[in-house]
Amino acid sequence: MTGSHPALSIRGLSKVYDRPAVDNLDLDVEPGAFYALLGPNGAGKTTTLRMIAGLLPPDAGSIGIFGIDALADPVGARRITAWVPDEPMIYERLTPLEYLELVAGLWQMDRVVAEHAARELIELLELGEQANERCESFSKGMRQKVALAGALVHDPKLIILDEPLTGLDAHAARRVKDVLLARVRDGATVILTTHILEVAERMAQRIGMIRGGRLVAEGTLDDLRTRSGQRESTLEDVFLALVAEGEPVS
Repeated sequence: MTGSHPALSIRGLSKVYDRPAVDNLDLDVEPGAFYALLGPNGAGKTTTLRMIAGLLPPDAGSIGIFGIDALADPVGARRITAWVPDEPMIYERLTPLEYLELVAGLWQMDRVVAEHAARELIELLELGEQANERCESFSKGMRQKVALAGALVHDPKLIILDEPLTGLDAHAARRVKDVLLARVRDGATVILTTHILEVAERMAQRIGMIRGGRLVAEGTLDDLRTRSGQRESTLEDVFLALVAEGEPVS
């Protein structure tokens, strides 16, 4: 069911707490895209991603992941989806290799395939020296890399990341960005949130901007520059202009 479908198709997605956190959101992301979802604090970014990942039930709307109805078939959707939160959640008493073995077992991966994938991710994320150390002694940045490896071990088609570079030094951040770009080149779709607008400017093929749980602008960086009337501006300038403007896209 992945051939001709969008990687992600959201229609009328809503979540209300004391006020609407996500307000009748429509969004499509094409397969093989690197997509950045941007917005100020409290805009609804994390709530949106948590609903896509199946961690939070929406109050209304639909979520399609490569043609799978994620609300009707959550297990099927999760099999092809990865979720990496801004606060890494791993089993601290395990080593990175043990953790990846556990995650692969939960996905019922073939042992040989799982071991190869784990070793490859350990190498790509430069965790080799710590591969057999317990994660309890790791820094937040190290734990974030272990969490990312665990999310990628089953080779997901849709990779969802909430502030994935938080706590990483410049070298580790570069390795994570390289791994994500390589996954996109291999056909995966990446959706991330970030407050580091330079990351979105350099890496994202398309950018969505939300405020108050509603999409206020969407397109390539050139599209957004044109809409803001700032053809030579940085993404930061364009973001401030369009989010301040705050009118939802039609």
